[in-house]
Amino acid sequence: MILNTTVSPFLLTGFPGMEKVHHWISIPLLVVYISILLGNGTLLFLIRVDNNLHEPMYYFLAMLASTDIGVTLTTMPTVLGILWFNHREIGHGACFSQAYFIHTLSVVEPGVLLAMAYDRFIAICNPLRYTSILTNTRVIKIGIGVLTRAGLSIMPIIIHLHWFPYCWSHVLSHAFCLHQDVIKLSCGDITFNHLYPIVVLFAMVLLDFFIISVSYVLILKTVMGIASGEERVKALNTCVSHVCCILVFHITVVGLTFIHRFGKHAHVVHITMSYIHFLFPPLMNPVIYSIKTKQIQSGIIHLFSLSHTRA
Repeated sequence: MILNTTVSPFLLTGFPGMEKVHHWISIPLLVVYISILLGNGTLLFLIRVDNNLHEPMYYFLAMLASTDIGVTLTTMPTVLGILWFNHREIGHGACFSQAYFIHTLSVVEPGVLLAMAYDRFIAICNPLRYTSILTNTRVIKIGIGVLTRAGLSIMPIIIHLHWFPYCWSHVLSHAFCLHQDVIKLSCGDITFNHLYPIVVLFAMVLLDFFIISVSYVLILKTVMGIASGEERVKALNTCVSHVCCILVFHITVVGLTFIHRFGKHAHVVHITMSYIHFLFPPLMNPVIYSIKTKQIQSGIIHLFSLSHTRA
């Protein structure tokens, strides 16, 4: 197999048929991007400086926030480049790199959610051994494992993209590079690149969701065995934020999948759903944890009070 040396760049697509209002569309997207960076950045800052948040639960939350920032920074430059400057061209290397990071981070997120479920399982079902099981070293190893699993699992299909001949249209259907978009432009044998992502989906994302579901069944079983009603509510409240984040992530995944597979909608609907998939979870995760977690609420209030005092 010979490395593809085609020099013709790919062409990204904004919102087809709406080019005249691209500048207006960019305003809400820019607000969302800034909100994601501020929200998740604030979480990372609080977890870094507040000693009360130096616990495994918040370390995993920091991983989730970092993943959300990563997704945003990966997609934002090309999206705004099209909406502001109509800069559509992207080289093959840059496109494949962007696709690699987008898909890797998309696999990292459910992995982090699984790690957070494990944290809640240990905290509720085996609280006396919580600190001895989830040591800082083990939390770091879990984080490295999640990142390594995602990075290695996505690498084969991205490497294959470099070898494919691209003899059809060079126009992609989104404002950022996605693997499923790029392979549609290839005139080579893309069987492996069609089947492998399905294996990854079932072996990782769906398996993660299944393990999370089982862990919460065990958590509920343990909580129902607690005699005090107040303690039961307190134990369940520690899981509410995590459950909300799981629902937000998987509902957008299911919605995007159904629209792409079975929807007869206009292309702009598919594009809009893709933006919702990539932007809604990163936007909502810090909001959910800020509303439902008292320690983070206290940290935010303390942060703003310090700013007000200095002013």
